[in-house]
Amino acid sequence: MPLGTWLKAGTSAAALVLATAGAATAAPAPDRESSAAEAAAVTLRYDDSRAGGWEAAIAAGVASWNANVSNVKLVEAAPGTRAEIVIVATTGWPQATLGPVRPGRQVRVELGSQAVGQGYDKTRIAAHELGHSLGLPDTKPGPCSQLMSGSSAGTACTNAVPNATERSRVQSAYAGGVAVLVPTDGRILVDAP
Repeated sequence: MPLGTWLKAGTSAAALVLATAGAATAAPAPDRESSAAEAAAVTLRYDDSRAGGWEAAIAAGVASWNANVSNVKLVEAAPGTRAEIVIVATTGWPQATLGPVRPGRQVRVELGSQAVGQGYDKTRIAAHELGHSLGLPDTKPGPCSQLMSGSSAGTACTNAVPNATERSRVQSAYAGGVAVLVPTDGRILVDAP
């Protein structure tokens, strides 16, 4: 191949490399702040495979917590994997182990149909019991605006959103991914009126 052909090919290749490099550096940098927040969030898996009839309420309760706190994220466990939060349907009153649960540890949530039979809202029950798993005790008696007031807010209450104080306490319990340093309370809280 003549020298001129080699030079043209080399020049074309160099131009292509430089053009590609320029395009790569022109791409926007990832948002480091949101990436750091996601990395710092504690991920807790839940298993609701034994909570038949509660699936929609659990999904809504999980969505409420995930939308309102950033230091911890609740995700559904893949079938056959260990979950930190085991959710079961029962015939009694709702109850849960008081956390905050830590990755690799386990707490239990019992979603009792007795409360539903008396008129309490399923989504509020699910979100409330998940709040116990995240370390929040009951705040009875309390108004409907407090998720952790539980049954004391009455059957007309359907609020499933944690208030500012409840959000702050969960954020603190999982700040910087340090939930592993916070001991789980371990008490079983029964939410009967």
